[in-house]
Amino acid sequence: MLAGLLSASHLLPLELVPDAVAEHAAPVGFTDIRIYLADLQQYVLRLLPPGGQEAGAGAADGEAELRIEGTVPGRAFQHGQPLPAAGAGPEGYRWWVPLVDGTERLGAMHVATAGDDQRTHDDMKQLATLTALLLAGKSGHNDTHARLVRTRPMGVAAEMQWQLMPPLTYADGRVVIGAALEPAYEVSGDAFDYATAGPVAHLAVFDAMGHDTAAGLTVNLAVAACRNHRRQGADLAETGEAVERTLVEQFGHSRYVTGILAELDTRTGEFTWINRGHHPPVVIRGGRWSTLLRCPPAHPLGTGLGLRTTLCREQLEPGDRVVFYTDGITEARSPGDREFGLSRFVDFIVRHHSDGLPVPETLRRLVHSVLDHHGGRLQDDATVLLCQWLGPSAEDFAPAAERAGLHG
Repeated sequence: MLAGLLSASHLLPLELVPDAVAEHAAPVGFTDIRIYLADLQQYVLRLLPPGGQEAGAGAADGEAELRIEGTVPGRAFQHGQPLPAAGAGPEGYRWWVPLVDGTERLGAMHVATAGDDQRTHDDMKQLATLTALLLAGKSGHNDTHARLVRTRPMGVAAEMQWQLMPPLTYADGRVVIGAALEPAYEVSGDAFDYATAGPVAHLAVFDAMGHDTAAGLTVNLAVAACRNHRRQGADLAETGEAVERTLVEQFGHSRYVTGILAELDTRTGEFTWINRGHHPPVVIRGGRWSTLLRCPPAHPLGTGLGLRTTLCREQLEPGDRVVFYTDGITEARSPGDREFGLSRFVDFIVRHHSDGLPVPETLRRLVHSVLDHHGGRLQDDATVLLCQWLGPSAEDFAPAAERAGLHG
């Protein structure tokens, strides 16, 4: 099954992935396969119809879109575990299996099976894994996918931002990185970035002045300059100065960006960062203790004020979570003008970590809570980037992944 699907995948367009999966799964007794992808804000799962049909086709009434909250396929997506579907009986079994690319949650797949033994479960999970890899590999330049995962029109600045940033979730045996960004369809001035190079995890969050297309252009330039000089071996302070020069050359002193640039040495847990006029990161330890990582801030990038950049260091402990955020998270206000606030923000992450939720699910619920607090419409961009250090050894990945909540 897997070898046949893999061989067929090389010239397979994304629109025909459901047909190919169904064809190669049928000989081992897997039927009624339906592939659902999560929308951009992760409120619903939307059917990728078979036969290259338009979104919304190819399913019975009410099945083209499924809510994530309060449904069995939604729980499979949230917790990353296969769950039995309603309707299973003596004649066969039905399942919802999460579709995960590495640790990036894509959606859920419905599968009907004749058996309920360990071999069936293993084959079903492996089929879902390969399907997720095919979807991820074919979605980057596919407009069918882009239309399917959007529930409303997207602004031009937001279009730039979503093409700019890395996936919302990354993990290996050393770190778990998760991010969330709202308002998903109108975001303009916020951005996050991360990358690994050997034992070092590079992390950054940026917040550009304004909330328009010009802010999007500014932050895109800041991220590109940061990546460019980081990849040439510049240290944090040098990278910050390079971003500053790039912005000044392009905009004079009319546009600026605040930001945190950081590095985590995954061998030792040493966390190093610079603050360019931004809110200090937060460390959450043991699921109950937190502290602000204060560091003398230099001036925002692009202002040319000449303040000295200070390199700060903090020794992390295994399991620590470092949280970066922009002011749209903490300063979101309810209709009664009540601010969401830093304390509520940190308490939310601590509480949901204690519940054993995966990192991406915690962030999904956090952003939805912020949106609900603001009546569903944010007046400013709101971004959170979370990095959890699992410990110095990359060899003990499975237990480390379980401790981080990657498998529910």
